[in-house]
Amino acid sequence: MTENGFPDRSHLPRSPGVYIFRDSGGNVLYVGKARNLRSRVASYFTRSGDGRPKIGELRERVSEIDFIATGSETEALVLESNLIKRHRPRFNASLRDDKSYPYIVVTLGDEYPRVYATRGPHDPRHRYFGPFPSAGAVHATLDVLNKTFPFRKCRGPQPGRRSGIPCLNYHIGRSAAPCIGAVGREKYGRIISDVIAFLEGRVDHLIRERERRMEEAAKSLDFELAARLRDELAALRHVRERQRATIASEDSFDAVGVHAEGELACVQIFAVRGGQVVGRDSFLLDNYGEAGAEEVALSFIPQYYGTAAVPGEILVRVSKEPEALEEHLSGLRGNRVRVRTPRRGDRRRILELAERNAELGLEHERAIQEARRNRVASTLDALREQLALPRLPVRIECYDISNTMGTNSVASMVVFQGGRPAKNEYRRFKIKTVEGSDDFASMAEVIRRRLERLQANDPKFAAAPDLIVVDGGKGQLSAAVAALKEFEGLPEIPIRALAKREEEVFQPGRPEPVILDRDSPELHLLQRIRDEAHRFALGYHRKLRGSAMTASVLDELPGVGPARRKKILEHFGTPEAFLNASLEELERVPGLPGRVAREIHARLHR
Repeated sequence: MTENGFPDRSHLPRSPGVYIFRDSGGNVLYVGKARNLRSRVASYFTRSGDGRPKIGELRERVSEIDFIATGSETEALVLESNLIKRHRPRFNASLRDDKSYPYIVVTLGDEYPRVYATRGPHDPRHRYFGPFPSAGAVHATLDVLNKTFPFRKCRGPQPGRRSGIPCLNYHIGRSAAPCIGAVGREKYGRIISDVIAFLEGRVDHLIRERERRMEEAAKSLDFELAARLRDELAALRHVRERQRATIASEDSFDAVGVHAEGELACVQIFAVRGGQVVGRDSFLLDNYGEAGAEEVALSFIPQYYGTAAVPGEILVRVSKEPEALEEHLSGLRGNRVRVRTPRRGDRRRILELAERNAELGLEHERAIQEARRNRVASTLDALREQLALPRLPVRIECYDISNTMGTNSVASMVVFQGGRPAKNEYRRFKIKTVEGSDDFASMAEVIRRRLERLQANDPKFAAAPDLIVVDGGKGQLSAAVAALKEFEGLPEIPIRALAKREEEVFQPGRPEPVILDRDSPELHLLQRIRDEAHRFALGYHRKLRGSAMTASVLDELPGVGPARRKKILEHFGTPEAFLNASLEELERVPGLPGRVAREIHARLHR
């Protein structure tokens, strides 16, 4: 997150691609395309947004920004369409089903096939191409097709009009007119074969032919023909670009792109299903051995497909051990799996796209880590200065007390290392020496016990804090400082208190509190640590209180001895679940008679 609370965008690439906004739960909120990813995403987080009324709500919910870099805007447009269909994000204007997306159909079931746009249901006799991202893209493609290939444009399964007179398209060279016998079935079939080849993306030979003809027209000063051929070339190249995100075949496979650099590696898996790039998974890996990309791939793939569905084909750049990998994956899938490195064509382009995104993903992660380190260092240094600390507070410990009317008193110790939670360092305490509700004495006890463990070189408490924060005001601070003074020979440990009401920071020997800027990263860090300590203490207190209540209630229940008490607790798992159980849930406890279950329910709900 940046200082204003929005996700960091400064390290997005400036290339074309698709951006994906996710909420804190990882759910896709919005998918968009961009010529320049960084600039487009930044426009959402300006004061005015991009002008759409819902953008304010969207950006408040965005927690993570993901991206897929592409080679062109056309490729980004098609990929955006595929991802919207797959995820149906709340903030995208998505259609209800695939029937609403435009396709191009070649009516192979007709004697003289037609070629036209459709949004209707698919006829298994015909061949469909798409879906296209817009009706405009379909009609632009059909226009190029009809300029290049003179297929018939008349409606109906049979060519021609009732009058028997050929239409205008025949006279302007846009139809071969099978209706009047101007072309036979075999020759018309070759025209349709060329149309299908065009739509499948096999357009290189058409491009070369038009380049040659355009040069000849220019040499002979036929500029009108040269201009028309130039426009056709642009359209053909547009189609060729489109094939990078929508491949020619209807096969399904995964393309695994790997980029390794130093102690980090990134893997991107592009899922192609039915000829469409429908999804992408990204993984950041620890690579302490600094293995190369191929070695990382050979190690990662068996782990990933141990839980994921295995496709029939996996594209990855490996030169060794593909047979062993194929055998392993085939065993997981239950039939043959091919692992190969494509040398040309659509598959190579998809693999290169995955590899490029793996490289960008690693660059992005490194930049984020560096920016985070810089921000954390800046925040900790500002905290050191404003709280008059003797050193940078790299390790901060925070303590909180929780009880209910003086019962089940507990304390929490949470640790932030380098500005981030170190949850394996968290500790919790039951208050032992304090009777009733005395937060000051309880705070003194827990600080004393923590420092005793530090002085005794207990491995679980061996690291000395650079700063201790206690949840509370002057009273909690005085109690903690008094406990600290009981110990000699310890390194200097500064203690500060953070009071909830006004978010004031109290220091020993200073009557007036330190007031940090409400919007400062320093205060936000202290608040986050304090709130985490409160959460951890409250969770432990509730657990003990629930256990105590359950034990007390179980001791008083009729017909419940040690064996049944154990079965009840094992069945419900938590005290809260038992205390809130319905009669039907109690009757399902193994070995508990229905009469006893009814008596327990009546006792619990008196």
